[in-house]
Amino acid sequence: MISSAHFINHLLAQEKWARDKLLSHAGKIACIDIQAMQIRLKVAADGLLENAEASATPDVTIRVKPSDLPLMAQNREKAFSYVKIEGDADFANTISYLSQNLRWEAESDLSKLFGDVAAVRIVSGAKYLAKTAQETHQKIQENLAEYFLEENPLLVRPAEVNSFGTLINKTRDDVERLIKRIEKLERMRG
Repeated sequence: MISSAHFINHLLAQEKWARDKLLSHAGKIACIDIQAMQIRLKVAADGLLENAEASATPDVTIRVKPSDLPLMAQNREKAFSYVKIEGDADFANTISYLSQNLRWEAESDLSKLFGDVAAVRIVSGAKYLAKTAQETHQKIQENLAEYFLEENPLLVRPAEVNSFGTLINKTRDDVERLIKRIEKLERMRG
């Protein structure tokens, strides 16, 4: 079992609205099951989280496939569409809302360690690196697609597939009509 209450509480401590949202679920236990590991967290009376015992019965279980984690990280707004939820739907909705709206203010934490100016530069540098990596990834995808479509055609464009499917359907219909004509001619002859 993984202890992650400390990390989430760091975010909750900075956002009163988030703690207030959790207060209505005080005492409830959430289990996040990622196949190879489980995270069990209990909502405390102050709206923060504490680690729950592994044997404690969860009020809600959120099952996540490890293969879906990258997709969830790419789009936090759609993250809950990849999970299977069992148990208290209202508690699950609260968790979903918090997962979409609770943000880490990296500059605030880094400014305590390095000062305000350095924190701003570190965060802007990290954002620039992430943006550059994303743009590079996009360009590589586009170049590979172009290569496999144009230069070494291993892929086929969807419009060409649709056109080919239409031709196959037309040919099938023509063959069926021809078979019926042949059968009709044989009946007339015989």
